[in-house]
Amino acid sequence: MTLTTTPQIEGYPIREYKGVVTGETIIGANFVKDFFAGIRDFVGGRSGSYEKVLREAKNTSLKEMTERAEALGANAIVGIDIDYETIGETNSMLMVATSGTAVVI
Repeated sequence: MTLTTTPQIEGYPIREYKGVVTGETIIGANFVKDFFAGIRDFVGGRSGSYEKVLREAKNTSLKEMTERAEALGANAIVGIDIDYETIGETNSMLMVATSGTAVVI
């Protein structure tokens, strides 16, 4: 499955549009606790543990979106957008949402 943020893939004409596909991942309150416990991981202003959890959430969301595209018979997703949002009454959860257009190239 080819994934891209661009609206097309150079050299591969889009033969069929299958529709919009999405993936969502929500990381709960334990994530926040783990983040603060991992503050000591800061090196040069970055937190390795925080970045690792964000990458895992993004990858899970992309995987979910890819599975939905495959179910539609697509072999690529174009125009991918990735959003990160805090949600919940106290903003104690992080949501990673991905969306794109499933296509056949």
